[in-house]
Amino acid sequence: MFEETGTLEEQPRLRAIHDRKPTANIIAGRNPVMEALKAGTIIEKVVILAGVKGNAIEKIKTMAKRNRVPFVEVGKQKFRELVSDTTTQGVVAIVGTKEYVELDDILAVAQKRNEPPLVLILDEIEDPQNLGALIRTAECAGIHGIVIPKHHAASVNQTVAKTSSGASEYLPVAKVVNIANTLDDLKQKGFWIIGTDGEAEKLYTDVDYSTPIAIVIGNEGKGIRQLVKEKCDFVVKIPLYGKVGSLNASVAGALVMYEAVRKRKMFDVPHEPAPPAN
Repeated sequence: MFEETGTLEEQPRLRAIHDRKPTANIIAGRNPVMEALKAGTIIEKVVILAGVKGNAIEKIKTMAKRNRVPFVEVGKQKFRELVSDTTTQGVVAIVGTKEYVELDDILAVAQKRNEPPLVLILDEIEDPQNLGALIRTAECAGIHGIVIPKHHAASVNQTVAKTSSGASEYLPVAKVVNIANTLDDLKQKGFWIIGTDGEAEKLYTDVDYSTPIAIVIGNEGKGIRQLVKEKCDFVVKIPLYGKVGSLNASVAGALVMYEAVRKRKMFDVPHEPAPPAN
């Protein structure tokens, strides 16, 4: 029912953040589940035995909502399919399998490839389908890694892994507490920060992507938060010629990522000599 995914392949050996690395497929019991939610452990979902009540259960539901972790109530048969142990106290957490990395690990990928870093920053992308699609496109485009926030955003769970068609296994993802502070760190490392906004004056095609670049894609409905936008060196837009006022976040991200790659490849691809004139 719950697939186990593999590890990162064909990448530099990445240093997993110790409190993000899953140690088991299931966490059982009220206090262990609460501690896992408090620690930000990668959780696919919380499963509660139907009919189980109490302050601890209500607290788990509240914490799951706050962390955007789905929870479901199931009958005895389905619950026992997950775990037969009677010491679960009526609640288990299904742990995800993605190992998050540090920001420096992403930069190490670029260094190993001898390329200027190209990083995708996702500011509160909440839809797992969008996150999976962005990860898939980023991996296909050769992006060195993705940064997502710890709170108010989708995590790399089984849904994201499936939507990404396995790309989440290859692409390094860092999970940070504060996106704005992370952008400050990147700027100190020589990065240019490029945000996306439908109201911007500059087109996404009018930017030099040859330097170390971080591309910021905002929330599906609200876009980039104001504080994050203020950290951007450039804010760009994708022109729209129809009646709908905005693009899906994953589509917008795909266009900007591939524009960055296109411009970089223009200078990397060797040109064939022109054929002799007749």
